Amino acid sequence: KRFLTEGETEQRTFSSKRNMLISCKSNAVLVSALLQSAHCFSSQVFLRKAGIQSLAVQASLASPPTKHNISHRNMSYTSSSALSSTRTQAASRNMRVNGYSVPNVSFSGSLSSAFDGGNGEFLRVEVSNGQPTVYVEMTKDPHTELENLYHSQYFSFRSIFKASENDSGAATDAAVRYVLANAGDASYPSAWEGSTTFYSTNPSDPASWRRKLDTTYDSNTGELSWTHDHTVDSPSSVYFAYFPPYSYERHLSLIAKCEMAPNAVLESLGQTLDGREIECVKVGTGQKVCWIVHRQHPGENMAEFYAEGLLNRLLGLNSEASYAVDGKVREALSMYTFYIVPNMNPDGAFRGHLRTNAGGQNLNREWCPSEMPDGTPYDAPTLERSPEVFHVLQKMDQTGVDVFLDVHGDEELPYNFIAGAEGCPNWSPRLQSLQGAFLAQYSRTNSDMQVAVGYEPEEPGEGRMNVCSNQIAVRYNCLAVTLEQPFKDCMSNPDPERGWNAARSSMLGSSVLEPLVYVGPFLRTDNEFWVNTEDSAAAFGEDDMYVSPTSDYKSLL
Repeated sequence: KRFLTEGETEQRTFSSKRNMLISCKSNAVLVSALLQSAHCFSSQVFLRKAGIQSLAVQASLASPPTKHNISHRNMSYTSSSALSSTRTQAASRNMRVNGYSVPNVSFSGSLSSAFDGGNGEFLRVEVSNGQPTVYVEMTKDPHTELENLYHSQYFSFRSIFKASENDSGAATDAAVRYVLANAGDASYPSAWEGSTTFYSTNPSDPASWRRKLDTTYDSNTGELSWTHDHTVDSPSSVYFAYFPPYSYERHLSLIAKCEMAPNAVLESLGQTLDGREIECVKVGTGQKVCWIVHRQHPGENMAEFYAEGLLNRLLGLNSEASYAVDGKVREALSMYTFYIVPNMNPDGAFRGHLRTNAGGQNLNREWCPSEMPDGTPYDAPTLERSPEVFHVLQKMDQTGVDVFLDVHGDEELPYNFIAGAEGCPNWSPRLQSLQGAFLAQYSRTNSDMQVAVGYEPEEPGEGRMNVCSNQIAVRYNCLAVTLEQPFKDCMSNPDPERGWNAARSSMLGSSVLEPLVYVGPFLRTDNEFWVNTEDSAAAFGEDDMYVSPTSDYKSLL
């Protein structure tokens, strides 16, 4: 509830992604209360201000316990009894609780995604044989004009749950089943197979997140479900997520640390649609230019954990303010000038989107003009739709690019892998050799990277030029790859309880320097380094040969 006093003549609008809108004009007070329930609601709000007429808002509604049509991200519920229609009795139970009764079961709970990166709407609670089932729905991204889609797959929400014995009223343990009701409508429903939900009671600590091993997906109902034991001895509040979140606060903290590093230069390349800075960290003195961008798709949080690991090592951020770096870092900094964008899509990340920015655009399809599905020309990148890409590409044109990585996360494949420029018109023995050697050395440096599994390469000449790494490969005739990390457990080194996680993403980021240094001397050489000649052997051996990947990983098991 907000109001402006008399005499403030400027019309103001307060809006948020929580669907609360309050407009105020001079000599008037308009109060809009976010009604938190579609089951039963009753409250009174009284605002009194000198010179302003008191305004009372009273609302009451009732509906069966089905999908609500008013509440959005925040929802409280109770099962002990039906709530009274009086303000006093409602307040005595829970000022936010607007619930319904379930006979012989006593519990109360609240579900919310009203936080940075949150995504999840409460639907309803059902009880069967004494076990509550909480139904949740993912919020879809805004409409993506070019793809004509509403993307969804990412979720992150908080649940508070307390149960008590009916006879004594004492707190008791409760096993609660959670159901993501619209999982079947996600962008990649087949990817739910083998997925496990993350949970934590301390969400700001990436190491605290574990996986729900009982997560199952029912393709017939389109529901993803798991169970959580809310015990008396554990916190009543628990967070669930598709992958541990990387908050905007953590992002700003990383940027601040980078800015304090003695050899780093921080630059804002421009602003997003929501007015956030597009930060780029420059470091190194080498003649070759390496660009690495992360998190074009905001729900792929592992991409920014990757960036954090890379920057920590490159700038010596973990060395207790001494900024000490190892020998390989020194070699990399003398070979390259790095331009690193830790988060290409801070708006979408804050809003809890899977793939789009604030305007609904999939940034990884905005790197050059293309066509709509109906053949209509589509201009990109533009300041109106995709300023994030516009500003980054503008800076790239100023610096040039010798090697490029675009860091992502993949819902389907349980491996780390890279996707190259096989479908681009400039794909050649040179680029093939560089890509093979880069990936081979990466897999030798960090066993979480592998060679055999990846997207099926695009057919020669059929590459999508509006995709970032393809556009960069052609635009600068350079080695350019998309690096993908799994949402699932990493089958290269399985760890079911934690799976692929934030810490391993950071380590993968820190270990990219070895393959970059390995291929660095050959990025722009005029010699045919990939072939044996009478005078010299090929630069890379048999172990560095390019391998055409396959997405059919099950055939390799």
